[in-house]
Amino acid sequence: MNELPYNISWPDNRKFAFTVFDDTDLSTLENTSEIYRFLFDLGIKITKSVWMLSGEKNVPNSGMTCEDPQYLKWILSLKEQGFEIGWHLASYTTSNRQTTINALDKFKDVFGEYPKAMANHSQNLENIYWGSAKLSNPLIKLIYNLATRFKNHGRFKGHVRDSELFWGDICKSRIRYCRNLQFRDINTLKICPFIPYHDSERKYVNLWFASADGANLNSYNSLLSEHNQDRLESEGGACIVYTHLGAGFYQDKQLNTKFRSLMERLAEKAGWFVPVTELLDYLGKCQGRTHEITAPERSRLEYRWLKEKLIHGKS
Repeated sequence: MNELPYNISWPDNRKFAFTVFDDTDLSTLENTSEIYRFLFDLGIKITKSVWMLSGEKNVPNSGMTCEDPQYLKWILSLKEQGFEIGWHLASYTTSNRQTTINALDKFKDVFGEYPKAMANHSQNLENIYWGSAKLSNPLIKLIYNLATRFKNHGRFKGHVRDSELFWGDICKSRIRYCRNLQFRDINTLKICPFIPYHDSERKYVNLWFASADGANLNSYNSLLSEHNQDRLESEGGACIVYTHLGAGFYQDKQLNTKFRSLMERLAEKAGWFVPVTELLDYLGKCQGRTHEITAPERSRLEYRWLKEKLIHGKS
């Protein structure tokens, strides 16, 4: 594993760490609740993001929200079981500043605190530092813009102060961690050994974290292959998977067979299975002080991310 900037040993003599940030896209009680029951039985606690508000009907990649009483009851039960509830923006459709503030206030009213960890949602225009705004290296940004035909250049406004979609100051005051770049390696800590980190060029986010790309069922199962599990364990690393558990992991009233077997195998290992914020808090404590990402470090991450994106395309 890449040399870490600090000494680390996992709690309770665990050999590695594993967690998931589950983007709530397509999530319903029917297609997701059994997955969380399965994870709870395995002793694997992860972060389940939510939308507080419903949006327009018939929107691609939408799902149930906390405005549905039964769904909210289930989400609250997950919190009681030790799962973390995260933020995936106010809704599955674009929200202006006031709507975002109202949704965050509602989150606090319902769950007793503001969300600690978040991830932007796909094409929502209030995404913060999204599209080309996630990149700093001029050459890498240019290549990305050319590859995407500039469709994501200046499109997202959550961090743009003069926009009606601006909520950067609210993000800064209420949310601790934001997900940024994702990579195809299972060992997130190997790719980005200084997570969580601060980026002075993106002042409205307190701390960033990278993730391992398991966006859909196939990429998740590939990421969690037996070989990759064994390597994560041998390297003593940490994996933070980005995925959508509502997207085909549970179909026809049963868990995907490969997903089930891989997770059962993982659970038998001496891993530390905690939600995203607990893992990031621990890594931050091991660092001793907040890591300020340098320009060379940022460029290396951006180059690898762009290279993977150009080779493999969208997950």
